[in-house]
Amino acid sequence: MKKWISQHQSLVLLRIGVSVLMMAHGFQRVYYNTVNDFGDFLNAKGFVIGYALAWTITLFELAGGLILALGKFTRWICLGWTVIITMGIILVHAQNGWFVVGPSTGGVEYSILLLLALITIGSNENKT
Repeated sequence: MKKWISQHQSLVLLRIGVSVLMMAHGFQRVYYNTVNDFGDFLNAKGFVIGYALAWTITLFELAGGLILALGKFTRWICLGWTVIITMGIILVHAQNGWFVVGPSTGGVEYSILLLLALITIGSNENKT
């Protein structure tokens, strides 16, 4: 059976796709001017430096997305996003169940898929 694309090409496609998705999170916060709202949310969850964290995460999503898309520092960028996404699961998504849409909304399903993609990308740093 003929392959659609090579393993290398599929890893590059995954890396760039995840980069774009993660940059979209940061971009929408900047575009809609909701970074400080994110900081308010983090402060309400007990983080005393919520605004600084919100800006750090947002800038990491933007810069990290570009860096990852270029194939640089993939293991470190993936690790950073793994921490951020895991905290998102703990603070937001776990209480909403599994599904993002359907029987429940806002669940962990999408976040788990992103984590698996990041593990795949980070584990194949020299192949992407």
